[in-house]
Amino acid sequence: MSKTYYSKDHEYIRVDGDIGAVGITDFAQGQLGDVVFVELPQIGARPKKGEHAAVVESVKAASEVYAPVGGEVVEVNGELEDNPALVNEEALGKGWFFKIRIADAAEFDDLLDEEGYKALIASQA
Repeated sequence: MSKTYYSKDHEYIRVDGDIGAVGITDFAQGQLGDVVFVELPQIGARPKKGEHAAVVESVKAASEVYAPVGGEVVEVNGELEDNPALVNEEALGKGWFFKIRIADAAEFDDLLDEEGYKALIASQA
């Protein structure tokens, strides 16, 4: 069974075992507008928690995507290269960016659950 965590930078990680799928939240894609390009990390990259791992560009701006936890990138969502609009259409589903093998489960301690994340975005509205 998977569990989803959220960063204060509006990334999510959906965890299943020791692998997490990382992307940007629906709130984040809504703020960006139409996504036109996604730069994905290399498989085998080892971003640390909070480090730049990918880039998302929209008609409004370019934003870095940070690793919510550290680990090794084991898969990237190649569909985004041909269809970056998947981020707008299904940010929490088919619009994931990369999968990471989690190095340290203790790094989840300062991430938010869904309720905490909803409170965060409500405070930013």
